[in-house]
Amino acid sequence: MTLQNDRLLRAFARQPVDRTPVWLMRQAGRYLPEYRATRAVAGSFMGLATNPELACEVTLQPLRRFDLDAAILFSDILTIPDAMGLGLSFETGEGPRFARPVRNAADIARLAVPDMETELRYVMDAVRLIRRELGGKVPLIGFSGSPFTLACYMVEGGGSDNFARVKALALDDPAALHRLLDVVTESVIAYLAAQRAAGAQALMVFDTWGGMLSPHLGKGNAPYLEELAASGAEGLGVDWTVSLADARSRTGGKVAIQGNLDPSTLYASPDAIRREVRRTLDSYGHGPGHVFNLGHGLSPDMDPEHVRVLVDAVHEFSARSQP
Repeated sequence: MTLQNDRLLRAFARQPVDRTPVWLMRQAGRYLPEYRATRAVAGSFMGLATNPELACEVTLQPLRRFDLDAAILFSDILTIPDAMGLGLSFETGEGPRFARPVRNAADIARLAVPDMETELRYVMDAVRLIRRELGGKVPLIGFSGSPFTLACYMVEGGGSDNFARVKALALDDPAALHRLLDVVTESVIAYLAAQRAAGAQALMVFDTWGGMLSPHLGKGNAPYLEELAASGAEGLGVDWTVSLADARSRTGGKVAIQGNLDPSTLYASPDAIRREVRRTLDSYGHGPGHVFNLGHGLSPDMDPEHVRVLVDAVHEFSARSQP
C-alpha cells in the first residue's frame, strides 16, 4: 500500500521533504479525554495495552485531532519482561511494578526469549490492526525499550531514584548482568523484527536509563553523539540539553536527528509555543534529516489545543524554510 504521507520515512533517510515531519512522544495518552474514556472501558492500563482493538483505537486518536506525520504503536516498553514471567502491574501514582524481579544469577538463568506470536501476540495483532486501519495515511512506528533500560526495571522491580540494585549487580557480578543483557538483547531484536514483520514501518529504541551510567559502565546521550551516530541507526533522538545545530554538526550527516523541544514549552502561551517551534527549526537549519519531536513525552495535564498549535506551527514554519 502506497503511503499518502511519507515525510517521516524520507526524513529518516535524509531525503528532501516539503515540510518537517512531526510526531510526539506519548502522543496517545492521558492528556486526551478520549484516551481517558477508552482506558476506563479497558479497566486498567494493562487491560488497554493487551487489547489490540483498544490499543488500535488510542493509537489513532491523536491523528484524528492533529496533523501528525506518524502514528506510534500504543504499548509499553515493559511488555518483554512481563512476557518473561515477571508479573507487570501499574499502580496509580506509582508507575510500573514487577511481582517477581530479577535479583541474582539463578533468577537470570530462568529467563528465556519470549515467543513473539504467542506470549506477545497481542502486540503483533495490534500492529497488524493499526496498519490496516491507517489505510496508508501515515507510517506506523513500532518500538522497544533498550536492553539496559529493561534490565534496570527487571532488577529494581520498577522505577528507581538511584538504581542501587542494578549498579550493585554490575559491580558485584558483572557476568550475571551480562547474561541478563544477552537474553534481553536477543528478546529486543526478536521483538522489533516481529513488529516489522507485522507492519511497523519505522522502529524506535527508547533508552530511558542509559544516561545514568558512569562512563566506564556505559554511555549516555549528549556526550556520546559521535559514537551513537556510528551505531547503524538511521536516526538519533536528542533532548533539549543539546542544541540541534550541535547535534547535527557532531554527527556529520550520518544520521537524521529527532527532537528536541522541551515538553514544558506546552504549558506556555500559544505565542510562546510558536516562537519556540521556530527557534527549534532554526537551530537545525536548512536541509533534510530533521524529525520534529519533544525531548521527552507529553504529560497528562497538557492542553490538547496547545499540542495543535505546536504541530501546525512546525508545518507552517518548516514549509517556509525548505530550500
